[in-house]
Amino acid sequence: MALKGLENLKKEYDCIVVGAGLGGLTCANRLATAGHSVLLLEQHIQFGGLAAWFKRKKHIFDVALHGFPVGMKKTCRKYWNKEMADRIVPLEGIKFDNPQFSLSTTYEREDFTRILDEKFGVNRATVERFFEASRAMTFTDDDSMTTRQFLNQFFPARTDVWRLLMEPITYANGSTLDDPAVSYCIVFSNFMSKGVYTFQGGTDLIIKMMEEQLERNGVDARARALVEKITVEDGRVTGVVANGQHLRCRSVVSNANLKTTILKMLPQEVISPEFREKTEKVRINNSSCQVYIGIKEGETIDPATGDLLFTSTADEFDAEKMLDKHVTSRTFSIYYPTGRPGHNRHTIVSSTNARYQDWADLPQDVYENDKKALAEDTLVHLEKYVPGVRDKIDHLEVATPSTFQRYTLHVAGSSFGTKFEGLGVSRGIHEEVPGLFHTGSVAIIMSGWLGAANYGVIVANEVDRYIREQSEVTPSAG
Repeated sequence: MALKGLENLKKEYDCIVVGAGLGGLTCANRLATAGHSVLLLEQHIQFGGLAAWFKRKKHIFDVALHGFPVGMKKTCRKYWNKEMADRIVPLEGIKFDNPQFSLSTTYEREDFTRILDEKFGVNRATVERFFEASRAMTFTDDDSMTTRQFLNQFFPARTDVWRLLMEPITYANGSTLDDPAVSYCIVFSNFMSKGVYTFQGGTDLIIKMMEEQLERNGVDARARALVEKITVEDGRVTGVVANGQHLRCRSVVSNANLKTTILKMLPQEVISPEFREKTEKVRINNSSCQVYIGIKEGETIDPATGDLLFTSTADEFDAEKMLDKHVTSRTFSIYYPTGRPGHNRHTIVSSTNARYQDWADLPQDVYENDKKALAEDTLVHLEKYVPGVRDKIDHLEVATPSTFQRYTLHVAGSSFGTKFEGLGVSRGIHEEVPGLFHTGSVAIIMSGWLGAANYGVIVANEVDRYIREQSEVTPSAG
């Protein structure tokens, strides 16, 4: 388990990883298995980043465990352990309900093909061409085509089809029709391979299992360790300042927000004006609001209600309207006791995309009243799917973009990192400052549980190569 504070550290590490989100955790574990000395620093009291949980009364609420592609199973097996991978199980109750259509789906290619053919009247050959084109895209492809342009090639002016294809991905990572098509296609194709999966046992269990493996692999993991600066000497990274203490290392991987890493942690004289300008132009992705609903002991929810409910009262899909404080679209994630064996309680989490500026700097009384209004509006809409739900509830709590900013330190409480242009900056940081790397939620592609973990692996391989090259010049650290 992670220790708190910075006592009894080594004089130097091969790598210091700043931030214990899924990208930072996976990167640290990968580097440790490659034989490097690793110090993992997290400012919060628990690891996981937005893969978080909290306890209220006898409830355990998962903040972000709503669903991920089956690829997470392979990633866990290959880069963590088989026990973790074996707990990744499918979610089968995926439902849509909006003015354009209502349907249930397993959320994978075969079922979507059937639905598009039978319910939406789209020619199967067109559907197949769409799926093949989506699957063929990689993150190195041209990013000039927007998702709107891409969808129009196959389903011109079919806003109902666009909604089916886009709305869950927008909830998952903030995508819009005007973002690069490559960012949409990669994430969508990952889900379409075999549907939506989750981790049986809850977020607290998977993070506990990750911490245990980090300890077995020799990672020095510390919580409540806030990194304030990244130090650079003679053009290369030499360490960090955390809790006021200078810690030396050969390389740093920042799992913090990209713009915070470059514009706040680094000495500004070590980056070029061009790179600084490029970083400043990176757009931050949107944030979220969540309403956490605890169901009384002994009360139940009919499993036929579903696991994930994508609901909306908006006439058509509109990513901007999905951000509005006057909510029209929300996802209900319903957690049954089977998802957390041994914990016989039901919980529901309502998630809505949100703008930080709509919630930041409000007078406290206005802020609290707005949270109450969001909670009430959520219950009004939830009654349609869980009749009589008000009588079943014993806990109700609201998180806003300000909540996410406070606990994660993400710029503007971002739930999904940066827009697509952040990828080039994240990937190019090592060229600008040798020894400094970045992993985390960038470019939409690298967001979500699977994207963040896989990006951690990609970056770990690059850091491993850098450390080995440096070892040919100087002895190994620690």
